[in-house]
Amino acid sequence: MSMSERKPAPKPGAAPRRRFAPVTVSVNGVEITAAAIAQEAQNHPSEDPDTAWNQAVRALAIRELLSQEAARQGIVAEPLTDDEGRRETEQEAAQRMLLEGALSLPVPDEESCLRYYRQNQARFRSPALYEAAHILFAADRRDKTAFAGAVEKARGAIAELKGQPGRFADMAKALSDCPSGQVGGSLGQIGPGDTTPAFEAALTRLEPGGMSAEPVETPYGAHVIRLDRCIEGRPVPFEAVREKIADYLAEAVWRRAAAQYVSILAGQAEITGVDLGASATPLVQ
Repeated sequence: MSMSERKPAPKPGAAPRRRFAPVTVSVNGVEITAAAIAQEAQNHPSEDPDTAWNQAVRALAIRELLSQEAARQGIVAEPLTDDEGRRETEQEAAQRMLLEGALSLPVPDEESCLRYYRQNQARFRSPALYEAAHILFAADRRDKTAFAGAVEKARGAIAELKGQPGRFADMAKALSDCPSGQVGGSLGQIGPGDTTPAFEAALTRLEPGGMSAEPVETPYGAHVIRLDRCIEGRPVPFEAVREKIADYLAEAVWRRAAAQYVSILAGQAEITGVDLGASATPLVQ
């Protein structure tokens, strides 16, 4: 894959600015401050500031509710350190131990895992690989004049190649603004996520040996793409994904049980400014 087609890394954003004034959020009289919510909102990125804010409010309210219950039960736990060196706070450790004691969960058996595997065959295939080449006419999309010029150049190249497809490699060497032009535009084998969404979508629409009928526009400019070969994905054996399926099913069960437990605690608490789905029903084991 060429560097010119690599997706740019996301840029960190500032705390979202809300459109509406915040309401007072409290759990059993303990207020969750607007400053704490604004800081937490940065962990819940969203194009809608109010969505990020509400997600942060809910997360902090749940943590406060669990912390209060852990303190009520006198739970003290030793903080753990994960594989990446991140260490729990004492509060997080107490919350973890609280949930471990409250939730009694079944372990997914072989039959459950196999049933999930059979019902979700599309998820358990190796990704398709593409062998492709391209000619890049580079331009910054923000420069409308330059970008329009790049599109026209690509369109002209496509018109010429329709009559002489064998000249693709020579044209790539002469015209492409990508380093891959030196090898006839070849990108080698590329898979999902290796290129921009528009480039990848264009590849999936082509038949092997086919070339894009129109310029493919990406943030890097206009591309002429040729698909040389498509290697279809193959089913992944159950044995290779059994452990991952078991982990996924266990996590899904844990999340449902934890949400129900939080709902029960919320039904016994005095909470303002956020709805935690208060429930009076017993926790399903």
